[in-house]
Amino acid sequence: MDAKGVLSAAPQEQTAPLKYVQDLAINEELPQRYIQKDVNVNGKQVTADDSLSVPTIDVSRLTDSASIEEKEEEMEKLKSASISWGMFQAVGHAIPKSLLDDIYNISKQFFDLPLEEKQKYASSKVDEVFDLQGFGSDSIKETNADQILDWSDYLNLVNEPIADRNLQYWPGDASLLNFRSTLDEYSVQTRSLFEIIIKSMAKSLGLEENAFFDQLGDPQIVYTTFNFYPPCPRPDLVYGLKAHTDGGAITILLPDPEVRGLQVQKNDQWVSVPCVPGALLVNIGDSLQVMSNGIFKSPWHRAVTNSERTRISLGNFYFPHHDREIEPVASLIDYSNPRKYDKVKMKDFLAVYYKNYSEGKPGYDWNSL
Repeated sequence: MDAKGVLSAAPQEQTAPLKYVQDLAINEELPQRYIQKDVNVNGKQVTADDSLSVPTIDVSRLTDSASIEEKEEEMEKLKSASISWGMFQAVGHAIPKSLLDDIYNISKQFFDLPLEEKQKYASSKVDEVFDLQGFGSDSIKETNADQILDWSDYLNLVNEPIADRNLQYWPGDASLLNFRSTLDEYSVQTRSLFEIIIKSMAKSLGLEENAFFDQLGDPQIVYTTFNFYPPCPRPDLVYGLKAHTDGGAITILLPDPEVRGLQVQKNDQWVSVPCVPGALLVNIGDSLQVMSNGIFKSPWHRAVTNSERTRISLGNFYFPHHDREIEPVASLIDYSNPRKYDKVKMKDFLAVYYKNYSEGKPGYDWNSL
């Protein structure tokens, strides 16, 4: 999903970023390392087929307050969206618009800080494989010398479990007094939304509602990533985020309310995701594709750039705990849908996922039988 939360699982072999992208945008520099080698005349064209539009799901119709008929109808729509798109616009989620505005505004306030202020929260190289946190930008990995960099800066945080939060990376100075409290409230609200959705997804396949949720483990890991995409002098040659799949179970994205940039692949065509006021974008990740035995799809998606406007987004990535093993739910395996994936430990899965991400490959392919 339109974020770098998945990068928290990166092996610690990366070098320092060449430069923060925000500085490159100000100076109108465009180093060769950002230019996509495979972009051709049709590389960034988006389909004009109006029938291709990311589905919308009314989450309120999945809750106990809805009638049986409403639940059944919306659950069927959720199943269809998860199978055919792997992505949908979530409306009726009960998260107040005022809170969505607040979390977007603190995101903007952070990236508006002078560079020296943001660098107080800069990423540092650590020994733990799953603990790359802080303010940073894309950088060359030793395992991929030909890697093309993404045109974006980010603030990446481990959000859950709360005991694992490293508050040295959570802005808390006088210029961002409400950052921590606003993010904390937003995280509580999106956690509730995540549980409604993942349990409804299981029920839509005729499973017990906790079939996916319990496999994620307790505690689960939630990464929060703030993404900043400054204007780019050559949007025809540069991606904000290269095409990729997400590695977790589900991603909940707060997109920029005004500036488009996210695109998803459908029927071998790129579809632009519109800005829908008040909606949150939900994206299925590789882990849920594995647990559903390939019934639900982890979609190929990317973020494009533009030459005039800054774009900001915020992603919450819900991952199984690193020590968990995931595999297809047994009752989803039968003659017509044979087992597609081996059992795999998340720590091993994510190590391979991240390598594939940097090389522009889907994360789940390596684990197919």
